Amino acid sequence: MDTTQLIWIIAVTVLTLLNIVWQFDLQTRQRRLREQYTQLRDTTDGVNLQINLEALMAQIEELQGKAGRLEALAAQMQTTLGHTVQGFGMVRFQAFSGTGGDQSFALALVDAVGNGIVLSALYAREGTRVYGKPLVAWTSTYNMGDEEQEAIAQARQMLTP
Repeated sequence: MDTTQLIWIIAVTVLTLLNIVWQFDLQTRQRRLREQYTQLRDTTDGVNLQINLEALMAQIEELQGKAGRLEALAAQMQTTLGHTVQGFGMVRFQAFSGTGGDQSFALALVDAVGNGIVLSALYAREGTRVYGKPLVAWTSTYNMGDEEQEAIAQARQMLTP
């Protein structure tokens, strides 16, 4: 035998051995994958993978429904909150000289866009008078006193970030 033939025989033998090792490795990997697939398919109580997936899909659909209802509720709450009292301002003052103390007050209660009311209570020795004036977009069709305007300004400042 000459050296060229010997080199070819050795090379083919090495390649054959590598092929055998590679085939053995592939069979081992395939066996592991089958075992993992079988374990995934059959749980300990005998329920198969399809039933588990269907149950999981039902849970996902239920959660999606709940999330949709929560989004609708959040939108409704956002709309409702826009019309609630979000700012207020109060100014106490002495309406008439000689009455003692700042018993009179002006109270502004407004929503986010300045709609609401201004309540004014004027204290006198003979009694207290209470007045209410509507607000639309921070203004009223009725004349406002300085204290009432200051109460509105406080309420507006409360809503300014």
